[in-house]
Order: sequence, then structure tokens, then C-alpha cells
Amino acid sequence: MIRLLLAAGLAMLISIFGTKLVIELLVRAKIGQPIRDDGPEGHATKAGTPTMGGIAIVVSAAFGYAVSDLYGGVVTRTGLSVMLAIIGGGIVGLMDDWIKVMRERSLGLNKRAKMIGLLSVAIGFALAMTQFTSVRTEISVLTWHTVGFDIGRWLWVAWAVLVISAMSNAVNLTDGLDGLAAGSAILSFAAYMVIAFWQFSNEDLLRSSGESYYSVPHALDLAIVSAAMVGALLGFLWWNAAPAQIFMGDTGSLAIGVGLGAMALATNTHFLLLIIGALFLVETISVVLQVGRFQLTGKRFFRMAPIHHHFELGGWPETRVIIRFWLLHGMCVAFGVGLFYWDWTRAAL
Repeated sequence: MIRLLLAAGLAMLISIFGTKLVIELLVRAKIGQPIRDDGPEGHATKAGTPTMGGIAIVVSAAFGYAVSDLYGGVVTRTGLSVMLAIIGGGIVGLMDDWIKVMRERSLGLNKRAKMIGLLSVAIGFALAMTQFTSVRTEISVLTWHTVGFDIGRWLWVAWAVLVISAMSNAVNLTDGLDGLAAGSAILSFAAYMVIAFWQFSNEDLLRSSGESYYSVPHALDLAIVSAAMVGALLGFLWWNAAPAQIFMGDTGSLAIGVGLGAMALATNTHFLLLIIGALFLVETISVVLQVGRFQLTGKRFFRMAPIHHHFELGGWPETRVIIRFWLLHGMCVAFGVGLFYWDWTRAAL
């Protein structure tokens, strides 16, 4: 527990002061976020707000995790693989953000380059997990361990790439309102912190029952990674809350998405991510529905996609959209953790 508090507390402190430093540096360099021309009219005032704040999130989380592991005297390949994947996602996002601000337009890396970058991170993580850790290659429906099957190492790699790529793009779509993605990600990482710590602290009980599906190697280190991300995001949200003084940019959103996907894979709760990451899923579905219907009929489902813009254009103030989406997401996250606990008790008792 001390290591969890150390990782979260240190990451939060570094993030609070580090984000402030990033803001000052970006303002001096006159580096700000270009706003898309087809976005809501109210967002025009956000043009020029410092971006690439995800740098502070990634650096703070990595530092908090490293210090916690050094304090405990243990660095595991599983936890390190997840943290390196988060850093990798952040680097891809940083390249995208840098091109945006240098060209002073809302388009960064082209789709092919961005996809290659994310695929490289996802494949690297998946290979590291299968080659250097004892990750389980079973897939279950939601969390029900009795309805799972082993897909083998190479299919697991392909599945891991799909999960991470989908999640990174989902968080990227959600990052459209001040604090929406950061606040929602805090709840999701907190859930994985609880899940991983529970797996660690109850490992003996699980083994004594003869059930091994939820037996996760190095679960404590995974909980520390999640705690570090919670702390880093809390510190960042101090400056990112509406009206935002800095945006996380793709640097932050891609790192968060990769991290959530990697945590789901490492804790063997793959499909539970659909509930713990419910808001990100809904935002993605809204875009798919909007684009699909428009291409087929020339009509739209929503006033604008992703769906948070639909409510903005419907007259909701930005803060109302953010807080209500946080609340709905929080309820889904709580349900997901409860579902995990219910199934875990079935497996262990």
C-alpha cells in the first residue's frame, strides 16, 4: 500500500508543478493548439491554448512508478512493459502534436504514419509480454472465467494490437472538452489499480481454490503503474479543468489509451475494458454511427460527433457536459469493478 501511495502522490506533485512549467515554456515559445474549423463556434476562443501537456502526464507517471519500484527494490518485466507502452504512445502523440503546432493547423501526422507509430508500440508491447513475461493467453467473455479459451501466443499478439489501437483512438476522440478525457481516465485507471491490487493481495486464496484464470504475475507492479497514472492525471487536471490552461494533446490521449488497453491485457480482464472504458466506447460508436449514416444517406445521427459536441450544440454549457459525462462514466466504472469482484469470488470460493 505504501508503494501505491508513493507512486500516486509523487506523480501528482510532479505533474502539478511540471504542468505549470510546461505551460510557461509553451507560452513563452508561443506554441498553442490550432482549433479545427468545423468545430463548435464556442471553441474558437480556445485557439492558442498551450498543448502537448501530455508530456507532464507521461513523465510524472514514469517517475512516480520508477521511484516506487526502486523503493520496493523490485522492477518487474510486466509492469515495465506497460509503462514503456505508455511512454511509446506518448512519443507517437508528441510527434503528432509537434507537427500540428509547427504547421499551425489541426492536422498532424497523416493517418498512415500515425497508424504505423501506434502499431509499432502495440506490437512491441504484445511481443514483450508474450516473450518475456508469463502473461496468460486466454480470452474470456467479459470476466466470466468459465467461458474462456486459450487463443495461443500469436493470436494473442494480434488481439493485443487490436485492443491497444482501438483504445488509443477512442481516448483521442474523447479528448475534445476541457478535462473530459483526463477526468474519465482517472476513474478508469483507479479501477485497474483496485483490480490489480486485489489480484495481488488475494493470490494465495485463488491458488488454493485451484483456479488460475485471475492469477496475474506481478499484479502489484501493475497496480503501481495505474496508481502513478492516477496521480499524474490528477495533477494535470488541476490545470486542464475548464477553462483549460493547457491541453493534453495527442501526447496525453494516446498515452492514456495505450495504457488502458495494456492494463486490460495484463490483468486478463480484456472485455471488462468495455465497461471500465465505457465513455471512450460510446464516443467512438457515436463517430462510427455519424460517419456511416452520412455516407449511406447524407443525413446525420447527431448535431456533431463525437457525441459530447452534440450536447454542446444542443445548448448544454461545456462544464455541464463534462460533469455529467464524468458521472455516467463513474457509474459504469463502479459497475465494472463490482462485476470483476463478483466473478472473482465465483472463481476463488
